[in-house]
This record gives sequence, C-alpha cells and structure tokens, in this order.
Amino acid sequence: MQLHYKSNGSGDPLIILHGVFGMLDNWRSFAKNLESFFSVYVMDLRNHGRSPHDAQMSYPLMAEDVRETMLANGMTDGAYLVGHSMGGKVAMQLALDHPALIRALIVVDIAPVEYGESHEKIIRSLMKIPVSDIGSRNEATNLLSETIEDPAIVAFLMKNLSRNEDGTFRWKMNLPVIAKQYNWLLQAPHSKNEVYSGPSLFVRGGLSSYVPAGSERIIKTQFPQAKVVTIEEAGHWVHADQPVALLRHITEFIAAI
Repeated sequence: MQLHYKSNGSGDPLIILHGVFGMLDNWRSFAKNLESFFSVYVMDLRNHGRSPHDAQMSYPLMAEDVRETMLANGMTDGAYLVGHSMGGKVAMQLALDHPALIRALIVVDIAPVEYGESHEKIIRSLMKIPVSDIGSRNEATNLLSETIEDPAIVAFLMKNLSRNEDGTFRWKMNLPVIAKQYNWLLQAPHSKNEVYSGPSLFVRGGLSSYVPAGSERIIKTQFPQAKVVTIEEAGHWVHADQPVALLRHITEFIAAI
C-alpha cells in the first residue's frame, strides 16, 4: 500500500519513520531542521496516522509499503532512511530487502533483536477507553491517566484521538490490529539477505534501555558497516529529548559518506 506522508525541503530524499502508536506529526518539528539539506518525507506507517488500515502488520509488509511509496514519488535512485523504534525495524527490514534503494540507514534507539513485551499496559489502557462514547478529550485524558502515570506518554498517545464529523471520537491508529499483531512488532527483522553492507548509523539514547551497552556486536552481525553512537542525555524519544545532538549526528554522518 502507499502511505500517507508530508514532504518539504530540497535536495536528496530523506525518509523518516515513526514508532508504534506514533505518527508523522511526532517528527514534523525535527524534520524541519533537515529541510535545508534534504527533501524530507515523513511517513505514517500502516495502521497509524492517516495511512490505510489493514488486518496484517509485519515488518516485511511495512517495508514494502515504504518501498511502494518511494517508487510512487520517483525515488528510484534511493533515499536516506531514518527510523525510530518500530520505524527503525521497518527501516532495517527495507535495507535488508532492497539495499539498492537505501543510500544510508539511520536507526534511532532500537536494535535488530527480538524484544520482550513492553507495551501491554498501554494497549490494555487504550482498549479500556470507550472511545466512541466519550464526551471530550479531557475525559479520554483522565481515563488514560488512571492507568498510565507518565503525563508525557499520555500526551503522546492522546495525539491519536480524532473527532468525527458527528462529534464522536475515534483513534487514528488501528488499535485492534496493533493489539492483535503486537507479537510481530517484537520480532527482529529477517530477510533472505542476511546483511546490509551499506553505511549505517545506530543512535542510542543513554537513558534508554532499548539498546543496552554492548549491543554493537549484535548490530554489526547484520549491519557490518554500522557506526554506533550514544546521546547520553536522551531517553527513548531521542528526537524530543536531544534534537540538536541527533541532528548533528545525522547530518555529519551523511556528509561523511
């Protein structure tokens, strides 16, 4: 399927892919900083944002969505690819499956490994909200805050709440499918091509547990040219916590290729 995206800027194409429960809007402010250097395409992955919904959700399928969207926009010579969290796994999958389309791979705070369950509480909390029956955004926020203590996570999730023309509410994301297919999202990317030998940058948040210290050996098994860097004062949402440092790492890495 072709994905919903927003694009701006000029220069070689650079694609940004968000994480689970996210959408392209999460990256728009960061993307603006790249638009002086690149034609930036920020995409909604399937079952997220304004992209189409589908009953299936695996990394090969999501990578194929990105490829279709690239080709539909004339990116036959490839693009720089930035992916965060789930989007980082989609980016890794696409690089493994179609290396000729990837000028360079930048993965933000995720590794090519299978993860343990970590979002069940969020999924349960979202599923408990009678979204079609709530009367206001504040009501949904209060309900979500009863089980999710971190106000930043609540605010992040609430960006998915959309009002219908009749005044009722709905989730932009396809929550039932994300919940059903969640185990697929925990998997490591797998491809008939076991290695992507192109230039790769893996950025870890120093305050995040997603890419533990010592992960470089695992990363370089599939991405032998990978450079692994740590932004010490960043958590999992590196682009929100330390945008200036992340921008510097991305632009300097690409400039050195």
